[in-house]
Amino acid sequence: MKTTIKALFGAIILTIFLAGCGSSDETIKVGLNGSGVPLWEEVADIVYEEEGVELELIEFADYVRPNMALEDEDVDINAFQTVSYFDEFIEEHGLSLEPIGTTYIAPMAIYSDEHESIEEVPDGGIIALPQEATNMGRALLLLEEAGLIELEEGFNGYGELDKIVENPKGLEFEPVVAAQTPRVLPDVDLSVINNGVAREADFQPNDDSIFIEGDTATPYINIIAAREEDTDREILQRISEIVQTEQVEEEIIDLYDEALIPVFVDLEEIGW
Repeated sequence: MKTTIKALFGAIILTIFLAGCGSSDETIKVGLNGSGVPLWEEVADIVYEEEGVELELIEFADYVRPNMALEDEDVDINAFQTVSYFDEFIEEHGLSLEPIGTTYIAPMAIYSDEHESIEEVPDGGIIALPQEATNMGRALLLLEEAGLIELEEGFNGYGELDKIVENPKGLEFEPVVAAQTPRVLPDVDLSVINNGVAREADFQPNDDSIFIEGDTATPYINIIAAREEDTDREILQRISEIVQTEQVEEEIIDLYDEALIPVFVDLEEIGW
């Protein structure tokens, strides 16, 4: 297998060329973030072996362009986001996209350079958290689960700091861009960090965090998305099926040192 890497419009394109003659000249473009590339390299091998179709893996450095590229037909599918983020994004931007399958939960976690447990956080401590709306809502729910704050009744994971109704330690909150949450650790008591961002910063969420999300957080299941008119496209459905096989489940566990939890459920269970 030969992998070529080139920059184009701020994205990194990794095209997977496999030796041998396939049964199809078709190429499927997959929009990803960096943390998803190793898994999809494995998926690409399986898809080529079983279907003779090449996957071109296109890596984006943010959480906006993968969906816009999908809408604009620059990629055929993407696989980088939770269903809660996806739902809000397509509504806000008026996009005609739909999930075609689920993949895993990437648990969000709380990290600290200063403290070894949540109980050590002092009154007036400073907490960094991602500023994007769905990420912030998820971070607030995690902080509530950790016993540090209380949120308004019925909070659905969308919203900002005004949803906090109890803050017994008088904690201060510093929203930052999600990618910056590991970098501010020396300057804060705690930082709430997305799973992919943490792993890109060489953290192992199960080992290095002081509090981690569980596996029952349905809104935070990651998905594969396609354009609305392509959801029944045979090869895309086949790729989704391959991702949900036991072989790929084992790859998810092994590649990410059990930091990701494979979750393969019907779309109805995530609101679709």
